[in-house]
Amino acid sequence: MVAATIMSTQMAMLTSPTHASKMRFTCPSLMAFRARQVHMVRCDAQKDNLSGLRDAVDRATKKTITKDEILRNQETNESEQKSVMGMKPKPGTVYGRPEVERRPETGDKSFFNIFAFDGALPETVNGRLAMVGITWAFFAEIKTGLTVFEQLFYPGQPGLVYFLGAVQLLTYASLVPILNGESTDARSSGPFTAKAERWNGRLAMVGFFSLLVTEAFTHVPVFHWPVI
Repeated sequence: MVAATIMSTQMAMLTSPTHASKMRFTCPSLMAFRARQVHMVRCDAQKDNLSGLRDAVDRATKKTITKDEILRNQETNESEQKSVMGMKPKPGTVYGRPEVERRPETGDKSFFNIFAFDGALPETVNGRLAMVGITWAFFAEIKTGLTVFEQLFYPGQPGLVYFLGAVQLLTYASLVPILNGESTDARSSGPFTAKAERWNGRLAMVGFFSLLVTEAFTHVPVFHWPVI
């Protein structure tokens, strides 16, 4: 009789709203488990959204470059018949390598191969840095009235910090696709093509070098015009 009374009392306590609310507050492990489940569901949804966005961008901008296409271009493109030294590129040489060895899609992706003078990375990074540099110089010189050298090395000027940050950021952003076997020619969107980027980068490198030489001799910022 006593046991039956105790059991009925316990059942009443378990089914009462007050006790149930106390149990909810006294079971943090269950609440944490449910929170983790919700967090996992949200993370999975975000990953699916990012994956879908990446796939959409790839479909719109990326094309696959095959080894046969590279070999065909290597044989028919006149610029690939001679290196800078005027000699025909030979496989296995240190400089003046054929296109199939320089390409990230088919060539070696080691550090020395990627960073070689005729590798996939140097011109890409230098061109992008030059485009950023000459744009930055244009606006910064108008605002500060200082030359590029003064912005980099004058006490209190943050130019050197910005420059080092841009070098690291652009090098990393350019290196990742190459390590994944993707050259700049594999991406295009309307007028934004690898050929256009190369020529803009080359012009920017010439322009930025000319800017530095001019300011080194004149000690006057090129893009700062006195107010009349």
